[in-house]
Amino acid sequence: MLSFFLIGLSLVLTGIVGLLFFYLFYLDRVFRERKKYLHKLEKRSEWLAEQLDASNELIAKQRKLIDTQHPKTEILDDAWAEVIDER
Repeated sequence: MLSFFLIGLSLVLTGIVGLLFFYLFYLDRVFRERKKYLHKLEKRSEWLAEQLDASNELIAKQRKLIDTQHPKTEILDDAWAEVIDER
């Protein structure tokens, strides 16, 4: 009777170990997929940062061109308030 119990116990423990191995392989695959996704996000972030820098440079050039063509004139905030009140 004891031998049947020990055989059953060994089979249960073998099943648990097998289940843990499958879970370990699953976690390894999930980790690899997340690593690939993170790498993809990092590349996308670098590309977006480059695009942002290029856009900022273009805006700075356009502002400089506008400032050279049309020098700034000081308009007081009160003048705008009067224009708004007139309407």
